[in-house]
This record gives sequence, structure tokens and C-alpha cells, in this order.
Amino acid sequence: MIYRNMKPSDHAAVMALWRSCNGISLRDADSCQSTEKYLERNPGLSFVAQDETGIVGTLMAGHDGRRGYIQHLAVAPALRGKGIGDKLVKLCLDALKLQGIVKSHVHVLGDNGAGRAFWSNRGWVHRAEIEMYSFINGTNQNA
Repeated sequence: MIYRNMKPSDHAAVMALWRSCNGISLRDADSCQSTEKYLERNPGLSFVAQDETGIVGTLMAGHDGRRGYIQHLAVAPALRGKGIGDKLVKLCLDALKLQGIVKSHVHVLGDNGAGRAFWSNRGWVHRAEIEMYSFINGTNQNA
């Protein structure tokens, strides 16, 4: 297994993986152009796991200068339970720490039981007192 930084040229393979995984919500913000901008803004924080078949794991991350934010941790369903997700998270948290970011958050869809279990089983704390609100500043309701 090879672990490396995600590149814009990985977009098609990454999207194919995400579409194969339950619990990942894809929007226009996951377009090739938007993903490229995200990677440019957050260099060295997003990773892929690749084997001889192609990309089998992903994790995207960024930060606001204070807190890290993890999105789209995904591992091919047939390869789950082999430590791929753990390795991707470690790479990400280590990279964030090098940039001075020691606290991170992850958003998990409420009906994504596997995702909720993954994070809880690794010591991440569910924050029931926090609720998220979203606003789309434009006409594209799929952003």
C-alpha cells in the first residue's frame, strides 16, 4: 500500500471511490475545480491510499488557522478493517500538527453508523451540544 498526498489529477478515481461508499454526501463542492482549489489552499493535508488496483482510500483535510477539519475519509468497502483509515488519519493529524493545529473536527452524517463508530472507537468525542447550520450564498443549492 502506498500512502501519498492527494493530487488534483486523482479526482476521477477519488470520486469513483466516494461513490462506492455509503455515508459520503457529494455536492458541487466536490467538483474537480473545487477540489483543486481546496488542495491548493491546504497543501500537504489530504491523502490517498493506493494499491495495485488504484486509489482505495482517501482523506481530505484543511484548517482555519485554529482547528483542523477532516472531510471524506473513505476506504473501499472490501478493504475496511485493515488499518487504511487509521493510517490516513495519522498522516493527516501529523501534518496538521506540523502546522500548529492540534485540535480537529470531523462532520459525520447522522445516519452513517459505520462512520460514527469509526471515530468513536478511536477516541474522538461526539459533541452533542453543537449543531451545524449551513447557508448557500447563491443560486446553486447543491454547493
